[in-house]
Amino acid sequence: MGKRLYVGNLSYSLKAAELEEIFKTAGEVVNVKVVMDQETGRSKGFAFVEMATDEQGTRAIETLNGKDLGGRALKVTEANPRPERSTGGARPPGGSGGAKGSFSRGGSASRNGGTNW
Repeated sequence: MGKRLYVGNLSYSLKAAELEEIFKTAGEVVNVKVVMDQETGRSKGFAFVEMATDEQGTRAIETLNGKDLGGRALKVTEANPRPERSTGGARPPGGSGGAKGSFSRGGSASRNGGTNW
C-alpha cells in the first residue's frame, strides 16, 4: 500500500491536476484530493496526495516539503490516519437530557419555596 500525504499552504486557485504534476516528480501518484469549501466552491488551501509506495511518499516529503509554489512554501507531511466514521445507531450515553429546544428558567415552587407563577 502507498503513503498518504497531507499537503498544506496551497494557493486557493491550485487545481488537483497541477498538484498531481508536481508530485509526479517524486513517483507514481495514485490519488489527489484538494479539499474544497462547500459554500464557496474554493479550495481550503490543503490537499491529500496518495503515492503508490511508501518509498515514493518519503521521497515526496523530502523533495517537496518547503518547496516554493506560487510564492508559498509547501508543507508536506505524512497524513494522520482517517478517523473512524460512525455508522449511526444508538447515541452514546449522556445526551442532551431533555426535549429538543426545551428551555428552563430554573426552579419550581417546591424547590424555591415560592409561589407558582
